[in-house]
Amino acid sequence: MIAHKSNSLIFFLPEAIEGAGTNFFDTGISAGFPSPAEDFKEQRLSLDDELVKNKEATFYAKVSGQSMIGAGLDDNDLLVIDRSLEPANNKIAVCFLDGEFTVKRLRVSNGEVWLQPENPNYPIIKITEDNNFVIWGIVTNVIKKVY
Repeated sequence: MIAHKSNSLIFFLPEAIEGAGTNFFDTGISAGFPSPAEDFKEQRLSLDDELVKNKEATFYAKVSGQSMIGAGLDDNDLLVIDRSLEPANNKIAVCFLDGEFTVKRLRVSNGEVWLQPENPNYPIIKITEDNNFVIWGIVTNVIKKVY
């Protein structure tokens, strides 16, 4: 369910489904040489249980744009955002800035706040008292498509 849409992000509310989950084999998948698996332990895995720590304060949003590619956030990636977490220096945050949502790395120093993109083609933004600015939530995870 779409909760809000802006030019740079589309927000979704997490929808918990009782008993939902996907088969999960807790064996560890080798990215090197294959190893023979002795026992396959099949369990059920819910991504909401793994990625969402505070259901009431968590939202999903799709990234639109390239300003955070250096942090591994690519166009159309799905962000998991927790609004209950405290903003801090170096955290990646979803911010509401002058009427638009944006995702940037927080830089806090000497009482000043900067929004730093992770792409040299985008400018660092200094937040001043003239800005309409709210730190909306902290990005905790990113879900990528790998096709």
